[in-house]
Amino acid sequence: MKPALTAAAIAAATAISSSALAQSPTAASQLLRTRTAFDIVVHLPYVEAAPLFGPEGERPWAGRHWDPQFIYPVPAHDEQGAVFTVHHGPVTAVWVNTLFDLEERHFQYVYFIPYIMVTTIDVRFTPANSTTTQVHVVYTRTSLTSEGNDHVASFTATDKSAAHDWQQSIDAYLATLKP
Repeated sequence: MKPALTAAAIAAATAISSSALAQSPTAASQLLRTRTAFDIVVHLPYVEAAPLFGPEGERPWAGRHWDPQFIYPVPAHDEQGAVFTVHHGPVTAVWVNTLFDLEERHFQYVYFIPYIMVTTIDVRFTPANSTTTQVHVVYTRTSLTSEGNDHVASFTATDKSAAHDWQQSIDAYLATLKP
């Protein structure tokens, strides 16, 4: 198994000015942290399903809002250590692919929106049979400031419907591939 690039994610997150994020113990205890998990089924064998969950692989099914701009690697390629940005409404998030382990069937992403929040997305795959793959997704969101709490709450509310949205989008995309 390849080690997760947690040091890179931590370094990126700590690049935010620590003085701007300084919180009193009371304020820090009021910062919001949420965890949302869901499962979907991809009607493809694992070897074909897994690439759909890389930043480039998501483009065909994730909609127009998913437009990662790669910083590394160039040209864009789904791999561990990839760094890219994505616009989330009026803000831009910096994403790091901290784990892209096809052999272990495990991907992980960390993204941060400066002064607002850090999000970890953990994706695990389980082949159900030779033509179907179960995908378990966990979003963990942590507010960086008290002002970030509203963003964490809003994104978490969206996460709660993500299973349905992802399932529909992936199924619709796969239907376009059938002869």
